Amino acid sequence: MDQFSLECLRHGIPIDPLPEYDGKRNVNIVHAPNRLHNLNNYHDKQLAIDNALRYFPCHLHSLLSVEFRNELDQYGHIYMYRFIPKFPIRAYPIDLYPAKCQEAAAIMLMIMNNLDNDVAQFPQELVCYGGNGQVFSNWAQFWLTMKFLSSLECNQTMVLSSGHPLGVFPSLSSSARLLISNGNMVANYSSKELYNRYFALGVTMYGQMTAGSFCYIGPQGIVHGTTITILNAARNQLGTDQLSGKVFVSSGLGGMSGAQPKAGVIAGCISVIAEVSLEALMKRKRQGWLMEVENDLNNLIKRIEKARNDNEIVSIGYHGNVVDLWEKFADYHRKTGKLLIELGSDQTSCHCPFTGGYYPAGIGYEQAKQMLENDSEEFRKLCQKSLVRQVAAINYLAEQGMYFWDYGNAFLLEAYRAGADLNPTETSYGIKFKYPSYVQDIMGDVFSLGFGPFRWICTSGDAKDLQISDRIALDIMTKLSMDPDLDKESKRHYQDNIKWIENADKHQLVVGSQARILYSNHDGRVAIARAFNQAIRDGKITRPIVISRDHHDVSGADSPYRETSNIYDGSAYTADMAILTAMGNATRGATWIALHNGGGVGFGEAQNCGFGLVLDGRSETEEKAANILFWDVTNGVARRSWSGNSNALKTIEKIQTKNTNIQVAKNHLH
Repeated sequence: MDQFSLECLRHGIPIDPLPEYDGKRNVNIVHAPNRLHNLNNYHDKQLAIDNALRYFPCHLHSLLSVEFRNELDQYGHIYMYRFIPKFPIRAYPIDLYPAKCQEAAAIMLMIMNNLDNDVAQFPQELVCYGGNGQVFSNWAQFWLTMKFLSSLECNQTMVLSSGHPLGVFPSLSSSARLLISNGNMVANYSSKELYNRYFALGVTMYGQMTAGSFCYIGPQGIVHGTTITILNAARNQLGTDQLSGKVFVSSGLGGMSGAQPKAGVIAGCISVIAEVSLEALMKRKRQGWLMEVENDLNNLIKRIEKARNDNEIVSIGYHGNVVDLWEKFADYHRKTGKLLIELGSDQTSCHCPFTGGYYPAGIGYEQAKQMLENDSEEFRKLCQKSLVRQVAAINYLAEQGMYFWDYGNAFLLEAYRAGADLNPTETSYGIKFKYPSYVQDIMGDVFSLGFGPFRWICTSGDAKDLQISDRIALDIMTKLSMDPDLDKESKRHYQDNIKWIENADKHQLVVGSQARILYSNHDGRVAIARAFNQAIRDGKITRPIVISRDHHDVSGADSPYRETSNIYDGSAYTADMAILTAMGNATRGATWIALHNGGGVGFGEAQNCGFGLVLDGRSETEEKAANILFWDVTNGVARRSWSGNSNALKTIEKIQTKNTNIQVAKNHLH
């Protein structure tokens, strides 16, 4: 695509002429489940339609109102399918965007990547991942946002309010170019039930984490996180780094969860992942992220036995319901006395279990989708019964020696609400279940050391720039790992990520933009950003690089069942850290900042934030990067140290010794 072709982004919503539309969705693309809402009377539905019509001149209202009412009735939301762009959406090189400001062009690139058909889970519903992680609420918002960004000057800031482009306002050249708020509610109204209503009305939006902040890099991000999680679970629970012949079982091959089989291969184990959607399963197979597919449980058991005996490294997708899979493993053990699984988890979208994030056992996928549309209450009941059955099978296998963890997707929370046997214990810091969140037992101490998911995107779209950036990052991580004062745990995390970067190109992790992720502390992030900026200034990297991170990070999310589940001072349910992190990044000059309600555990269950910074080779940008990345990590380490985490305590002491410009309140209990 050339520059002229992208000029359409400059003009806003295409209305003269209106795009042709026959009222039907593209049957060749996987679509989001129909959304549930309680807009049952004429006035509520008319309000939703009026909110959609606000984007269009009055002479189009009679035509579009009929269209929008049909979408609301048929799909539960007004997506404005007529206005889906006719050109392929993807992360085109930064120079092709019709923008006055390079920072705005970078944001446009990131938006386009989140909606790429190969990246997004349900692209025509603007869902990036997680079943309901919206990039925008409707296509009018996409077009208007692109128009505003095209005209954005370097002394202006654009504001996005739950997908709605509120406008462009005067600011400073050193200010953020974009401020994003997604799904933030007055506290008493932040429930999933009310969310369904407000999303249908078009007045709020669930941005998940990097979906609504435009920082998603395809499944590579969760591949890395899952790889690190599996490795550390094996170290902590199995006492080994060697996973050949050992089996990891989970579910989900959709957006984020689609990373699991690739992560299992990189970690060196046998991974078995259940998925009810054949389209999702085969998408991962075509991408090379899944090696084999099986739909017969007896054949699957035989294949696992062979893989165990031969110490294979293989990923197998089971096309079927995960409840049936877990029950098969339990029955197999009862009959043979053999435990086939060492490690288990779940990555279904249990933050929205009754709107298509989880499917019940006992009925087929298509039948379940019809039930969701026609009898949502019965669908809910069947899902809850399935959750209870799933936990019962997991309990049996765990009693035989399998290690299971909650992957922060609200699986245990929703299973508990369904009545599953999880032995809940009320503590002074919240409910504790039979099984830990992976943050509690595996990743929480990693965050407390200051290590988390740092990522970057080469805006040239050139794989050579990514390869150069990989070599730069590898060199820096290698040098930092040799620091004689480095503690044992931090050294191990550096070594894990050195191995990751060394093999990243071989594993063909890029889906969408030319992007990379690794886990690092603030020392690594700052040094890498400085080196990237220097390489851009010297012309070794041809175009700017966007640096960012997952919201699931040291300081990025307050979530009592995930990111802050290992904070035991009673503050796990507070949301100050994520809000302050966002505010701090804004004051330090991030290119854009996002503050969200929700994340992987569900609406009302977390507060999280993200940012993007465009590295352009200028010295002032380098200073911004150093300040942002230092703050973005140490804020969370400081909070975790105050709660008494031993890793955070020693980390914040080291940081204060090296940098006299930071002072943190001393925890006198430790």
